[in-house]
Amino acid sequence: MSFVRRTLVAFAATALVAGAALAQQVPPRPSPVPRPVMPEAPVPPPPDVDGKSWVLMDYATGQILASKEPDLRVEPASITKIMTDYVVSAEVANGRIHMTDPVTISEHAWRGGGAGTDGSTSFMKLGSQVPLKDLLYGMIIQSGNDAAIALAEHTAGSEDAFANLMNAYAKQLGMVNSNFENASGYPIANHYTTAHDIAILSRALIHDFPDDYAISAIKQFEWNGIKQGNRNTLLWRDPSVDGIKTGHTAAAGYCLAASAKQGDSRMIAIVMGASSEKARADSAMALLNYGFRFYETHKLYEAGKPLATPRLWKGENKTLPLGVTDAVQVTVKRGQYDKLKATMDVPATLIAPFKKGQQVGTLRITLDGQPVQSVPLVALADAPQGGFFSRLWDSILLWFHGSDKKADADAK
Repeated sequence: MSFVRRTLVAFAATALVAGAALAQQVPPRPSPVPRPVMPEAPVPPPPDVDGKSWVLMDYATGQILASKEPDLRVEPASITKIMTDYVVSAEVANGRIHMTDPVTISEHAWRGGGAGTDGSTSFMKLGSQVPLKDLLYGMIIQSGNDAAIALAEHTAGSEDAFANLMNAYAKQLGMVNSNFENASGYPIANHYTTAHDIAILSRALIHDFPDDYAISAIKQFEWNGIKQGNRNTLLWRDPSVDGIKTGHTAAAGYCLAASAKQGDSRMIAIVMGASSEKARADSAMALLNYGFRFYETHKLYEAGKPLATPRLWKGENKTLPLGVTDAVQVTVKRGQYDKLKATMDVPATLIAPFKKGQQVGTLRITLDGQPVQSVPLVALADAPQGGFFSRLWDSILLWFHGSDKKADADAK
């Protein structure tokens, strides 16, 4: 092959390779313009709603998200019947009374809460026997004072004795600013509560007796040929609202305990002493909407799952699984989840035995350095002592472990 021919062939081959390489190249792309860092979304203050006092509570955690005069003692009117409902439900759960019990409508129940009074009534007939379940419906849906008194008498023998039972249960629930003198909420001296206490009570009712709580979502109930609608107008306004109870007297003003559930979140709004029926509904709805819009609930830890397995000394096992008995949830302003921090306070040396459920330490949740929750850390399993030689060996190791610590301290 002549020199010229060889040169042309080499040049052609080089051109083919270069062309293939160019065909495979991707055109350069301009670098994207960096997105601006978005500022943290502000959370406005809660709405200024109508009412002497009010509370917005997150159901999952019991946190008070917003409030006005939450511990102001006020007359509760028929909000009292939430307490009556709780006591009756608890006594049914304890087997002392039953939903099928026939309850006699006494003269006291008939005269004190019947059609001859100026209060709400279920129109129960004097001397008639009514199933306990129907009385609950009449009290919760129709706000019947006669139903409330009859329930109290059947549960405790008299309304006075029932009031003592109400106060005993209130104390157990931590309602420190409440005192009940009757079952209906009819005005009487020394009968009072607070918005905060009613929020505590409402949360307990929803949690402890969900089937009975569900009655408060029923929109109407008929008894003795008379059909009456639920006085909680929010049940018609918003499908997420499913309770709880209204109340009104001239002295108490218009009161409403309301709860709504959206997705996994539930809020409780208590409004005491509003100026009108519409005002109490508007106020409660505004608070519920505020809670759902600007707060979010997160489940941080599952119940019964190990969060830590520290060294266990002198036990059958070498580690002790620690966790929480109930799921740990927190409610924070939207956008603040990443600011949550969790720490565990556990003794440096754990020596068997431990019983399942025994508190061993504390799980602490903080937000920006401020405490949010403190939850007991418990043993998730029994941890009995090990055998003699196992305990002896661990005692020796602990002795050296302690000596090392003392030497470190002396060195410092």
